[in-house]
Amino acid sequence: MHEPCPTIRGWSVILFYLFCPSSPLSDDVLEPAPTGQTSPTSLGHQHHNMASRQAAPFFAVLCLITSAVADHKFPPGATSFVASAGFPTSAFSSYYFPPSATKEPQPILHDPVLNITFPLNLTNPSTIPSEDLDPIVFPEPLANISSSAAESFIDQILAQISEIIEGSTISGNCSKCIASLSVAKSTAFFAPESVPDAMVSLCKKFKFRSNSSCEVAYEATTYGAVWTQILRYADVGGLDGQYICNSLSSTFCSKLYTIPLNATGLFPKPKPANATAPRPSGKRVKVLHISDFHLDPRYAESSEANCSTSMCCRTNVANSALPKGQISLPAPLYGAYKCDTPYDLGLAALQAVGPLTGTGKGPGNESLGWTLYTGDLVAHDPQNQLSRAFTEYTETSVYSMFKGYITGPVFAALGNHDSNPANINAPHSLPGPLGEQQSWNYDHVSGLWQHEGWITPEAAVAARLHYGAYSIKTHYGLRIITFNTDFYYRGNYFTFINTTDPDNSGMFSFMISELQAAEDAGERVWIVGHVLSGWDGTNPLPNPTDLFYQIVDRYSPHVIAGIFFGHTHEDQFMIYYANNGTVQNTANALATGWIGPSVTPLTNLNSGFRLYEVDTGSFDIYDAWTFISKVSSYPTLNDTGPTFSLEYSTREAYGPQAGWPEDAPLNATFWHQVTEAMEKNITLVSRFNTYQGKSSVKSPNCTSAACAMAKICYMRSGSVALGKRCSQG
Repeated sequence: MHEPCPTIRGWSVILFYLFCPSSPLSDDVLEPAPTGQTSPTSLGHQHHNMASRQAAPFFAVLCLITSAVADHKFPPGATSFVASAGFPTSAFSSYYFPPSATKEPQPILHDPVLNITFPLNLTNPSTIPSEDLDPIVFPEPLANISSSAAESFIDQILAQISEIIEGSTISGNCSKCIASLSVAKSTAFFAPESVPDAMVSLCKKFKFRSNSSCEVAYEATTYGAVWTQILRYADVGGLDGQYICNSLSSTFCSKLYTIPLNATGLFPKPKPANATAPRPSGKRVKVLHISDFHLDPRYAESSEANCSTSMCCRTNVANSALPKGQISLPAPLYGAYKCDTPYDLGLAALQAVGPLTGTGKGPGNESLGWTLYTGDLVAHDPQNQLSRAFTEYTETSVYSMFKGYITGPVFAALGNHDSNPANINAPHSLPGPLGEQQSWNYDHVSGLWQHEGWITPEAAVAARLHYGAYSIKTHYGLRIITFNTDFYYRGNYFTFINTTDPDNSGMFSFMISELQAAEDAGERVWIVGHVLSGWDGTNPLPNPTDLFYQIVDRYSPHVIAGIFFGHTHEDQFMIYYANNGTVQNTANALATGWIGPSVTPLTNLNSGFRLYEVDTGSFDIYDAWTFISKVSSYPTLNDTGPTFSLEYSTREAYGPQAGWPEDAPLNATFWHQVTEAMEKNITLVSRFNTYQGKSSVKSPNCTSAACAMAKICYMRSGSVALGKRCSQG
């Protein structure tokens, strides 16, 4: 980011403000810098009226000169914020044990929806559980058979499956896998409660995973009961079976491709002719985008931060290359690259929001218009360490911190980790209680959102019905539609049931209904989810994302003003084009998917969040500022907490190279022109790559032509079908 000299810039703004009464500058340009920082723009306003009357003639020409400087987009607030050393104890009313320089705090949390107080042993780093004791839901057996008969039946099935796998009668891994599923299906009808143990047995026998991983993957208390339901209700001999086998191992069945969608009757009305976006109002509002908080209340300072497992900084992890008891990298108080967010880092980030965005609580402070939270509150624990209570604790804690530190309403979408088991959401179409097995979570989050005053009672009712998704109109007139992306996420095994239907949950029917109502009412809409619909195509399933892409095509650019995701923890974007992306050019660029940076450093990233400048007429984005904190500095912090600072302005970083007008929105056309500029100059891709990892010292370089071309292709891929055809760079 290339800024003018701060001193010259600051005095230019002051002179322009003092002597140009018609100045368009808002007062927040002259707000004082945070404590401990100085700024030439913090002189105050006390002599404004007198000076402007006396010197207005003299400075008439100066106004013309400085207007160019005043029109330059300065950061919305301070350029950096340094958190104070020590935990802000006022964040919570009471603690099981108070925060210190050597231990993460354990606040006493009361859940206002459930009316319970969470116990200390739920989050105590010294008492991490190894088993989830939540209720287990199985399909009802078709007949009641004795335990001995069930055991004998399972043994026969296991023998048949072993013969299929080890024998030569059936050739090819995919055919063997589907045949095995077909044989195993009867167990889900007659002995469903025995299926998880049988899966663990097969997994260990054929060494599909390590023994401990087999247990975490298939025990009844983790995912075994879920797989039993899949086996019962999926068409295992057809397309569903191929998806299941590919999920179990890419060596079983190869990846599947998008089935052409019959869009006949999909939309209530045809797209209006010459559909265009509305004109801007010229009035702007600040909108925060925060994502993937991944609070780790079990974070243990000085534990192993370079462990051999997926998530570190816990008392129960180690570096396998070292003798038992030795630690290679002690976990800093504020976090590390292979760890989720400790309370100390999470609250430092939230404390930074106000100063960096130029907003704050209390009289005279500007408020954020609203905040988007694009999912994932809960830490990346192994499933046997998770529970409903742990999920509810995290939801209660993080949303209460948002309420305490962020101004304006927060509109949140559920992430794949915001459930238990993680990633799992069952469609309501399953029979009886099976279709309601995640309703406890929808009831909880909708109750919290309503309790915090962010959504209406009507929206809360909709969220309970639509898997945590809702539609609500903001006080600025923008409609927010959230949706649960687990219903196209490949990690949600329930998506393998009825895969020929891209909307087996009804989620997209809800979205279409709300978008059509918005079109009829002349409203603009932001769509908010978690798992991105495209990029490289590895996260979602192809058919549902093809449906989503066509929904975006139908209602853009006149209704949909923006689409927002999280999930990757990185700073990214995607472009959606007309005609399913068959011709990718500026004329066909319709909508942008903004993928928000994560607060969590996991894996090998800096912590960050983003602010948008949004027009209140068109609800287009006119600038986006990303703020980061460098995790590499945390081991040396003693006298202060983390520093969060401005990483870059999107308009300044890419606008000049794209030849973009200074008064034009950062819409899909802008982003397509950015990708065209990247094709001509791959050093711009290298810049993007730096920002993608939030300037982390751990991020890999992208300097080759092959890498650059692959990333440009991903940027233009809003669906699995498009992302999968990109070459790997």
